[in-house]
Amino acid sequence: MLRWFERRLDPYPSAEPQQPPARLLPFFLFYLRGSKRLLVLMAILTAAIALSEVLLFGFIGNIVDWLSGADRATFIATEGWRLALMGVFIVVLLPAVAALQSLVINQGMMGNLPQRIRWMLHRYVLRQSMSYFQDEFAGRVSTNLMQTALAVRDAAMKMFDVLNYVGFYFIGAIALAAASDWRLALPFVAWIVVYGVLLRIFVPQLADISAKQAGARALMTGRIVDAYTNITTVKLFSHSNREEAYAREAMDEFLPTVHRQMRIATILNMAIYLLNLLLLASIFAIGIALWLGASITPGAIAAAAALVLRLFGMSQWIMWELSALFENIGTVRTGMGAFAVPRAVVDKPHAPALAASAGDIRFDHVTFHYGKGEGVIDGLDLHIRPGEKVGLVGRSGAGKSTIVNLLLRFYDPEGGRILIDGTDIATVTQDSLRANIGVVTQDTSLLHRSVRDNIAYGRPDATEAEIVAAARLAEAHEFIVGLRDLKGNTGYDAHVGERGVKLSGGQRQRVAIARVLLKNAPILVLDEATSALDSEVEAAIQEQLHLLMRGKTVIAIAHRLSTIAALDRLVVLDQGRIVEQGTHAQLLELGGEYAKLWQRQSGGFLEADADAVTEEAAE
Repeated sequence: MLRWFERRLDPYPSAEPQQPPARLLPFFLFYLRGSKRLLVLMAILTAAIALSEVLLFGFIGNIVDWLSGADRATFIATEGWRLALMGVFIVVLLPAVAALQSLVINQGMMGNLPQRIRWMLHRYVLRQSMSYFQDEFAGRVSTNLMQTALAVRDAAMKMFDVLNYVGFYFIGAIALAAASDWRLALPFVAWIVVYGVLLRIFVPQLADISAKQAGARALMTGRIVDAYTNITTVKLFSHSNREEAYAREAMDEFLPTVHRQMRIATILNMAIYLLNLLLLASIFAIGIALWLGASITPGAIAAAAALVLRLFGMSQWIMWELSALFENIGTVRTGMGAFAVPRAVVDKPHAPALAASAGDIRFDHVTFHYGKGEGVIDGLDLHIRPGEKVGLVGRSGAGKSTIVNLLLRFYDPEGGRILIDGTDIATVTQDSLRANIGVVTQDTSLLHRSVRDNIAYGRPDATEAEIVAAARLAEAHEFIVGLRDLKGNTGYDAHVGERGVKLSGGQRQRVAIARVLLKNAPILVLDEATSALDSEVEAAIQEQLHLLMRGKTVIAIAHRLSTIAALDRLVVLDQGRIVEQGTHAQLLELGGEYAKLWQRQSGGFLEADADAVTEEAAE
């Protein structure tokens, strides 16, 4: 039975992820799709429980009246059937309704609904453009995702469950009191009005201070985490005291928000407690007066008093539930700002997959300025023939990495187009485009998984033999077999830590190269691919990279010119424009920008090494 209710809401909807609305109510409705039937059922069951509790208090009043005037000898005979009906109601019906409500809430929604929202948000965020992640901290995005999912669930359930319960309970309480005498209902009406005024005054203040407290807490946590993350720098510069003071500033901002929140809570608690006592006194005063006038029975007073005592606990509960509701709405608003963001790069409807095989690349009058209006790439025309190995050369900021980012369609050109095998890459799916391009970058980031998983990321269906072969080609097999993590996993099963932190820079780079070797895409991009390697390992891998590049179209970026001097063609960039292109020997003979860069760098190498590279390029 439990499992049946757990399957009533699919936590992993398969619909294509869409941009969520940027307004509050549509945002809620967007992520509550599929769960509305359960929410409505929960609301109906909650209303039934609230009204049942009121009926129980009425039954208590009836029992008082029955006992006060009944004959013990005939009591069961005359009232037995009513007692039996109420017994069935208490022992059978009410537990059944409460059990059904628990199944709907706990099995149907508590776990599945936030998981469903997380899944929908995560799928949409994964498809966001690179610019989105460059503008946001990964930790902040993931925290917002987790908090937003819980906030949407809690806010929706409080609206459908708590407020629904309270509403029906109050309506039932007033109706029960008025059934005896309308004057007995007046204290309840007055209590509700005053209680509503108190909530109207204080709950927004609590919500406001909670929002400020959340910001202050984030600042305090951020400063503490920043110190721990950079603990080596803190130790090297002996700045423990300075970090203490830096964290203390944030703590001094956080603590007053707690004090203010607790002051409001204390005042509100005192006011509600006094209001509850006044309600109880009013009920007894009016009830006794009406009883003296023979307008009501003692049972009516008992039922009304029982309702008041129930309100004692409920009033505090309602206050904190409403405060939490406002906090959740604030969290959802924050999530809306983070996730209701359109993708900068989107596939066209029904876009086909790219079927690249030859690897012919053409930049056709491409312009891109990162939205700044000028600079970076201006009218770039570049044709890279199938199988050609081209190196991009230029000072920092010349546009080399931007060209690669445009080829990978991390951004769309602001003008012109990019063709692969004659197909405009803007007309095909992004996944199929990137499946045809293998990339090794300078800043290698590995997943916090096993070495095997990281290498197989290049081709998930690869066999163990293929994974090991790729590692051997990347000169990585020897150090991999010696790895061991804290859980005792060894070799290819060892986990590499967050972003590969348990490996050295050279080891991470070799795993990344193995991953691209396994992918075996027709187009290869090397962006400072060997910059993290020592000279001996670099020399060994360079030989394997030459094997890897055979039959592929290659675009290579390297500030160390000796690593790309032997390529088929070197393209020299300056401020997004091609200023020179040719072989290494041709560009040296030209005596232009490339020759100046080479002269500046070759001074740092042994002359014999520079001559060897020149001779190799000439061959």
